[in-house]
Amino acid sequence: MILVGGQGTRLRPLTAKIPKPVVQLVDRPFISYMLEWLIGHGIDDVIMSCGFLADGVRSVLGDGKQLGIRLRFVEEPEPRGTAGALKLAEPMLDERFLMLNGDVLTDIDLSAQIAQHERTGARGTLALVPVADPSAYGLVVLEEDRSVRDFVEKPSSDTAASNLISAGAYVLEREILELVPPGRNVSIEREVWPVLVGDGLYGFPSESYWLDIGTPARYLQGTFDIIEGNVQTAVQERLGSDWLSVDEDADVRGRVIPPALLERGVHVAEGAHVGSLVVLGEDVSIGAGSVVERAVILRGSKIGAGCELRDCILAADCRVGSRTKITGGAVLGEGVSVGADNVITRGARIFPGVQLPDRAIEF
Repeated sequence: MILVGGQGTRLRPLTAKIPKPVVQLVDRPFISYMLEWLIGHGIDDVIMSCGFLADGVRSVLGDGKQLGIRLRFVEEPEPRGTAGALKLAEPMLDERFLMLNGDVLTDIDLSAQIAQHERTGARGTLALVPVADPSAYGLVVLEEDRSVRDFVEKPSSDTAASNLISAGAYVLEREILELVPPGRNVSIEREVWPVLVGDGLYGFPSESYWLDIGTPARYLQGTFDIIEGNVQTAVQERLGSDWLSVDEDADVRGRVIPPALLERGVHVAEGAHVGSLVVLGEDVSIGAGSVVERAVILRGSKIGAGCELRDCILAADCRVGSRTKITGGAVLGEGVSVGADNVITRGARIFPGVQLPDRAIEF
């Protein structure tokens, strides 16, 4: 069961019109990475727990046949929390199942986690990953046998008894549903895990790749990690050994530096410089003399001549006038139009449909 009921507010404006699970990440909907990861570990039946814009998720993913899995949906009538959403899906769950946070990009070894769960006779096994600064997280402290001893919320860095945090991937026995009251908002982290401490709750520490794609900065980081091969995904097959994928229908007259991925219909004009760490969606156009580095530009967006785009995200169908600079983590929502000679930087977020005339902003 994958929890995808959130509104994705931290990722706006990318999620202003599109449900977060189906926002494009490199060359596919974000949730596809999780589905492919599950399939790689022998999972063939997935329940999507939806809330916000549920129909949009269902319309993109369908019933899973194209991926070779069974895909079912359960929709929260109102926000029920992590355990409340699980309780809603109770009639669809087997005696043992996985519960996953749908915001995560990871390649944790689920098969090894399931094997440990079986070996220890656990009621619940939490995937855990280390973090450099434990003071910003709720930590999980383990005994030597990997049973959970304690949960510690945001300790100071010099007193932290652990550097492990929950990775949002749980192997669970159906019996834990008895601990979840029906019909209300219930947090599995705050109301279920504490009850199971010392009573069948274990941790599975992992050094695998893990990233919560919750903000534009992390969306960019996830994109870069995928096209650099820092996380194991099917995209690596497209990029090959030279870390470059340029569709045969792309028209590239400028320079492209890997790692980069250019889709069908892309046009890169003479004198333009694209890469490294760039994704250009279908029918994107880059004008003469423009520079695009460390950026994602999605389907149908058109960039004028002499522009500078660095460390930024442009959603579908944006228009950027000549000599405009978009840098510093700025994000343009779908259909944004920016005239010539503008400067948009410092994490500015321009929401869908906004139109800015020439020389309107120097943020």
